[in-house]
Parts: sequence; structure tokens; C-alpha cells
Amino acid sequence: MTWIQNLFRSSPVKPMQEHMRVVVACARKVPELIEAMIAADHERVRQVRREIDELEHRADQVKNEIRANLPRRLFMAMDRRDMLEILDAQDSIADTAQDVAGLADQRQMTVPESLREPLQQLVQKVVATCEQAQAVIDELDELVETGFRGREVSRVEEMIESLGRIETDTDALAESLARRLFAMESELGVGTVFWYEMIGWIADLADYAERVGNRLRLLIAS
Repeated sequence: MTWIQNLFRSSPVKPMQEHMRVVVACARKVPELIEAMIAADHERVRQVRREIDELEHRADQVKNEIRANLPRRLFMAMDRRDMLEILDAQDSIADTAQDVAGLADQRQMTVPESLREPLQQLVQKVVATCEQAQAVIDELDELVETGFRGREVSRVEEMIESLGRIETDTDALAESLARRLFAMESELGVGTVFWYEMIGWIADLADYAERVGNRLRLLIAS
């Protein structure tokens, strides 16, 4: 019996929480990646990419175990489809962090000085968004135990509201950073395209984190 099957003996929620923990660990590596890019330390970029790849692979293993072991019918206040939709949103965080690291490594990108501070601000806010989504998922077992009723629901709804506000902040930071990038288009040339793609992917991490919360909000309301 695998360790994930042992978790399933108590509740399928525990593996979902474990998966979220791993994908958020992927997101937490992105600031390390950016710092290595700022330092033009390509070997460190490659090392962080390897670390993200390993975490993403672990997340895929957990995801696949969840899909394989999740019963067709769950004797709880949520159904299989609900859990799989939340799982897919969670998994997109790890996949996107891997995309960011792959682009940084393959193109050996370094950060122009005028982009450094706003990029650092963006990645820190993105990580905060992902961590807030993890905090929401950490409450999932409590929601199930209370049958999605009572004060626990109100508390989780407040946490999801906070998640939305943090994600809105990331949108504003990404917009500002993109404007600064386009002001440098003549200097960066074709590199502008790749930087725009990277900024978009970094912002997507927060979008997927918010999607986790929104999917749970719909579940609570149903």
C-alpha cells in the first residue's frame, strides 16, 4: 500500500492538501530563480530549475495517485468532479512554475536593472497569493467535518475574499511591469517578447491560486 493510499484511509482531502503543499513549494522557488537571474548566475538558475522539476514531478505523482484512488462516489459533502476541478487548478501552479524556470534556463535570461525591483515585488506577491490558497485548502477537512455549514464556512469565505484581494494586487503589479517592459522595447529587441511571456506566466501563478479559492467558493455555495 502506497503512502497516498494510507492517507486515503482517513479521507481523500488529506492527499489534496498534500498536493497543494507540493505545488506551493514550486511557486516558492520562483523568487530564488529571479534572484539567480538578477545575479546572472546561470548555474544557479539551472539548479533551481532542477529543484522545480523535481517538485513538479512529485506533484504529478500525488495528482495521479489521487485520480487513481478517488472513489466514484464520495460519502461527503463534495463529489468527485468538484475535487478533480480543484486538483487541476492546483496542478496548474506547479506546471506554470516549471514553464517559468524552463524559459529562464533555456534562454539564459538576465534581468535588466530597471525591471529588477518591480519583478521582485511581483514574485513575492504571487507567492503570497499561492500561500493564501494553500491556507484555504488547509481548511478543507474542517469544512467537510462541519458539512460545509456554520462559522467555519464564514471563516473560509473571508479567507477566499482575502485571496482575491491579493491576486488583484498581483494583476496591478504585472500590468505596471509590462508597461515598463514595453518602454524598453527598443533596448531589449526580441527579448521583449520573452520577457512579456515570462511576466504573464508569473502572474498566472496567482490566477491559478485564485481559481482554487473560487472553485471552493462555488462548492460552498452549492
